[in-house]
Amino acid sequence: MSAPARLSSALEGRRLVLALDRRADELAAALRRHGAAIQHAPAMSMIPHVDDPLLLERTAELVARPPQLLVATTGVGMRGWFEAAEAAGIAPALRAALAGTRVLARGPKARGAAQNVGLAVDWVAADGTSAEIIEHLAGRDLHGIRAAVQHHGSGADGLDEALERAGAEVTALTVYRWGPPRDPAAVHRSVLDAAAGEVDAVLFTAAPGTENWLVAAERAGALPGIAGHARAGRLLMAAVGPLTAGPLEARGIPALLPARSRMGALVRAVVQHFD
Repeated sequence: MSAPARLSSALEGRRLVLALDRRADELAAALRRHGAAIQHAPAMSMIPHVDDPLLLERTAELVARPPQLLVATTGVGMRGWFEAAEAAGIAPALRAALAGTRVLARGPKARGAAQNVGLAVDWVAADGTSAEIIEHLAGRDLHGIRAAVQHHGSGADGLDEALERAGAEVTALTVYRWGPPRDPAAVHRSVLDAAAGEVDAVLFTAAPGTENWLVAAERAGALPGIAGHARAGRLLMAAVGPLTAGPLEARGIPALLPARSRMGALVRAVVQHFD
């Protein structure tokens, strides 16, 4: 198979660390098309819950008592949920149970995944945040409403609590969770390299991964060097969105954010930064 066509040389000679697990190969391929050298250092791993008895038990409960409201927070989570239902032989029953359910999506990826499994989506959060969903539901009386929330890997996002305060009966569905890095040595090397000025950029796509990478830097004594390079403009810290950038901002480290919280937009922002 031939190598992907080179799009530009904007990142020629640039060394980029990808501190992410999911879709890392896809992001790396997109950056290499602009000449980047990639160093993989995923600071967390994604652990699926496909065989989780609690997930299957709650799914069966929703089939028996369909919810009036479903919140889809991630594309990978929605796909994983239906894959688990398929493996358990209840996916057709789940689709039927959700046929009349009002579906809210936390962004285009969640919407696309919900539509791909056969659900109609009624509303989409424009910026892809749980806060938008909470605001969208603010002031509504949800007493007597049964709601299901498909959570992202880091879980706590305030959705369950907001729905319960409004009176809803909430079923939480955790389809995957974030785990420790599969290769801690790679993460350790990456923070030392970044502190030594041997890296041009570090890219993040999930807040837990940002936090884990920074904690690894703190443990290695590398954070002061990393922060100094970033503040001086010698090291680019790039995050896919404001939530992902939160741990950086909490430490006073500047971060580049794309115009939209999407992988493609992140690539474009990094390319434009160095071009």
